[in-house]
Amino acid sequence: MPEKLSKEEAKKRIERLKKEIEHHDYLYYVLDKPEISDAAYDSLKRELIELEKQFPEFVTSDSPTQRVGGKPLEKFKKVVHKKPMLTLNDVADEKELKEWEEKIKRLLSPSEIKKLDYFAELKMDGLAMSLIYRDGILFKGATRGNGYIGEDVTQNIKTIGAIPLRLRLENLSKRYKIPKEIEIRGEVFMSKNAFDKLNEEQRKKGESLFANPRNAAAGSVRQLDPKVTASRDLSFYAYQIITNLGFKTHQESHQVLRLLGVPDNPYNRYCKNLEEVIKFYQHIQSIRKKLPYEIDGVVINVNDNRLFEKLGFVGRAPRGAIAFKFPGIEATTKINNIVVQVGRTGKLTPVAILEPVKIGGTTISRATLHNADEIKKLGVKIGDAVIVKRAGDVIPEVVKVIFSLRDGNEKEFKMPKICPYCGSKVVKKRGEVDYYCSNPKCFAIRKRYLYHFVSKKAFDIEGLGPKIIDQLLDEGLIRDATDIFKIKKGDLVSLERFAEKSSQNLIDAIEKAKEIPLARFIYALGIRHVGEETANILAIRFGSIENLGKATLEELKKIPDIGEIVAESIYKWFKDKANLNFIKELLEAGVKIIPPKKIKMKLKGKTFIFTGALKSMTRDEASEKVRLLGGDVSSSVSKNTDYVVVGENPGSKYEKAKKIGVKTIDEKEFLKLIEE
Repeated sequence: MPEKLSKEEAKKRIERLKKEIEHHDYLYYVLDKPEISDAAYDSLKRELIELEKQFPEFVTSDSPTQRVGGKPLEKFKKVVHKKPMLTLNDVADEKELKEWEEKIKRLLSPSEIKKLDYFAELKMDGLAMSLIYRDGILFKGATRGNGYIGEDVTQNIKTIGAIPLRLRLENLSKRYKIPKEIEIRGEVFMSKNAFDKLNEEQRKKGESLFANPRNAAAGSVRQLDPKVTASRDLSFYAYQIITNLGFKTHQESHQVLRLLGVPDNPYNRYCKNLEEVIKFYQHIQSIRKKLPYEIDGVVINVNDNRLFEKLGFVGRAPRGAIAFKFPGIEATTKINNIVVQVGRTGKLTPVAILEPVKIGGTTISRATLHNADEIKKLGVKIGDAVIVKRAGDVIPEVVKVIFSLRDGNEKEFKMPKICPYCGSKVVKKRGEVDYYCSNPKCFAIRKRYLYHFVSKKAFDIEGLGPKIIDQLLDEGLIRDATDIFKIKKGDLVSLERFAEKSSQNLIDAIEKAKEIPLARFIYALGIRHVGEETANILAIRFGSIENLGKATLEELKKIPDIGEIVAESIYKWFKDKANLNFIKELLEAGVKIIPPKKIKMKLKGKTFIFTGALKSMTRDEASEKVRLLGGDVSSSVSKNTDYVVVGENPGSKYEKAKKIGVKTIDEKEFLKLIEE
């Protein structure tokens, strides 16, 4: 940028920079074909910022520099939607989908039925948003609300890079008559990686975690301070242009969205008949887990706009569109009781005992309520009719109470004042939402801890699972983890489910497990807030359990990615004499801790991510090799990632890496990198 510019020169340069940045936003968010690096893009933006500082009279609301700004609001203003943001009816299987088609065919003439085709879209699990553009400039953003009245969140949605501040009207002027005001609707969402990263930040700060990406997106959009929204990695896909520009099909409206510079989902597809719709649905269902964001079904629209309008509405839903939901994500049932479960750290978790209900082919009879604050927030009572959600292998959770079905017989639930397992006092730690059993020797804590101690990422004792642990506890053969290494073959042969061979197999597995790498030993200790990744960091940083035990609080706080809360937890654990005696007893029982290999730190400062299956080793083994060489392993792709190692059948991380320009390498290249 020249050092001195006249006003006229500055004005022209600012306009050129704005157009150039908008062009690269379009390539990135809409076409998914970035032409320049992040560094080059940032350089353009910095130049624009500097020029606008020197010439503030040329700052406009559609400038890329104006995405984050404005003072925090006291509250959100209400917005009346000119056209209601209606809901969709849904179907659960192919039979219901075909019945829907038969119903709409009855309202059409034979010639119209021949023209019947469809446009299918992914049903994003996010927050519906209305965007109003005046003269092509973003004027207002509003939530759905009750469908008729939403909230003005303009300041916040301006921070979302995928939402253009200015439409590319010049692309349409020859084909369509452009009105003064254009309304576009779509979904604000948070990717799975962004959600994991946000929850990791919440955990490090000791704050409550978000239940799912949809809640995280909704909570981020409804922040009174736009700077908070800007700090969350939100995205946007449009699904409809409300303003009639003259296009004849729903498919054409999506083509117009892209011409305007507004991103829509690249998986959306034209289907000439219902058979193609069903094939599309099955394909999306098969790749659903690999997608970088959450979806809960496919939306099918009658493609011809004239036929869509003719079909009209049933209640608040259009007849010409239907949501074909994926099976078993949510179901309604009743809470028969609420019990409390005690985990390995002593944390009390309220669990809803449900009227059994099938979700995704599995009968569910229990669901987590997380903590007392969540119960209060949901307004849950024993006896309530509720909506229960289950996503993949995640523990089912209660997500909503159906208040309209209450009959007055429901009962309030209160967290117990004494532990239901040992009768000790229950305490709530300062600044936390959770309750804990105050007795470190509580039977429930001991049992859960033993499950953790023998798990794959800890001592990995093959054949010693929860059922065998329970049996050994019931028979009095073990009281704590050190007793596991004192078990003799003769102790086992008389027990149910144990014969000569199975007894010997377990003894051999216990003996084999005595040699354990330092990182897995630290993880097995069950120190609060210390997961697998933190255990690896500590092992590499200190080299031995003795060095870790001598670490000062200040030393621990200075370690990257540890944080104050985790540091305090580690420090306090090693200051407890009972814990030090526990380590001593393990060593006396024959446990041998293998220190991390001292290798040249050739990968120091480099961050790796693994996606897909590797042939020569597991991803856990590959991660361990990176850490031993001083590198870091992350779970989410960002601009700070140095390498994404791509194996067979890679997931969404590979696509994200390509999109943001992160270097990808195959297994062969990775092996070359780690060779000594």
